[in-house]
Amino acid sequence: MNTLLDVLTGVCLVVGAMMSLAAAIGLLRFPDLMSRMHAATKPQVLGLLLMLAAVGLQMRSWALLPLLLVAWLFQLLTVPVSAHMVGRAGYRTKHRRPEMLSVDELDDVVAAVVEGESPDS
Repeated sequence: MNTLLDVLTGVCLVVGAMMSLAAAIGLLRFPDLMSRMHAATKPQVLGLLLMLAAVGLQMRSWALLPLLLVAWLFQLLTVPVSAHMVGRAGYRTKHRRPEMLSVDELDDVVAAVVEGESPDS
């Protein structure tokens, strides 16, 4: 039984590390802000989940489970919020590539705010 848990722990660690590495490579290699935001959020959260699962499997303590869940939930809740804020800041400061967007729904709203109008009118 210990060898099975050790193998599962190793698999979780390796796959989690590969997901985190994929996120890092995506941050360095992707061409624009929107692609980089995606690379920073999706694989990183899954990589952390797998790393925490490996810690839980290796430690074999039920007392550790709430701490691991809280750590993952905080990551799960804060990563999309931070990516959203980075995206908003990048959009407003023109760090985007409009030719890569299929639909730009914010263009009219931002233009109206810049002109001092209400975006709803």
